[in-house]
Formats: sequence, C-alpha cells, structure tokens
Amino acid sequence: MNRREALARVAWIMGGTVVGANLFLEGCTREATMNVERLFEPATVDFLGDIADTILPPTGSPGAKEAGVGAFIPVMVKDCYTEKDQQTFVEGLASLEGTAKEKFGRKFQELSADERTELLAAIDKEAKEHQRNKTGDDPNHYFHLFKQLTLLGFFTSELGATKALRYVQIPGKYDGDYPYKKGDKAWAT
Repeated sequence: MNRREALARVAWIMGGTVVGANLFLEGCTREATMNVERLFEPATVDFLGDIADTILPPTGSPGAKEAGVGAFIPVMVKDCYTEKDQQTFVEGLASLEGTAKEKFGRKFQELSADERTELLAAIDKEAKEHQRNKTGDDPNHYFHLFKQLTLLGFFTSELGATKALRYVQIPGKYDGDYPYKKGDKAWAT
C-alpha cells in the first residue's frame, strides 16, 4: 500500500473530516496549476516546513518539519485540492510572507520563534473568524487548509505515529476499560 492509499483509508475511517469529504470522494488526481508547481521548490519546501514547525514544534517528540511535513504539503495541495483551493493556498503563503514583512520588517524565516508564533496566532484568529462566517462557495482560509495539512502530514508520518502517539505494531484485543492517566499519549493504532 502506498502513502496515498493509506491516507485515503485514514480519511475514509475518519469520515473525511480532516481535509474535506469532497477531496476523497473525488480522489487525489488533480492537475497542478503553475503556481502550485512552485511549492515543490526546495526553498518553498523549507518555508512550508518552518511554518508547520511553528504550528507543531519539537517538544518531547519531533516537530512537523522533522517529520517531513514541508514536503508532504505540496503533494497534497497538487493532488487533492481543487484549483480554487490551490490558488487560495498559494496566494495565502504570499500573504503570510507579506504580513511578516509588514509587522516585523523581515521574512517569516528570519523571525524569532516567539515572533513566528505571534504572527501565526494572529493569522489563526483571522482564519477562525473567516471559517465561522464562511457561506456557500466562499473559499476556505489558506491557514485553515495549512493547519489541516500540517496535522494530517505529521500524525500520518512515521515519526508522528511512533514518537508523538503510542504505537503498537500489532495491537491486542479491544479493551474498553484500559487504564488511562491524564497526560498519556493517544494511540496511533
């Protein structure tokens, strides 16, 4: 089974809520626009990894960048997003960079960890408001899409599943009364 098949199965099990039900009903077979092809450039993959790492930084487990989320995102945007969402995503990244320069006078990757967090927290607030007020065919907010892809990419990666979650390669029988202590990791399987 390849990664695409695994992701489709995970999304089917989760009811298509991670990236959107239409994505998996239509399949991951979209053509990329020229703008989306730019996401595959090494500098852009590094930029995506830095944004993802700000969302899921390394703590007791690896961060999103180490898990390869920066390289995962362009594939998902290219293969699975509609042209409208692809355009929203690419334009949003340019907007994020512009906001960083406007607010701090530097590019996102030149910001300190605290400045990155402050910037993304403000954009996240804006994204939540946008999604809350979204109607009909209004596009998704780019940061909403970015966070979904970051979580999907991280928790379906080997590092995310084995280091951030508890992983049992071959789980035992179902035990609905398994002891849980506050702070225990969730299960990957």
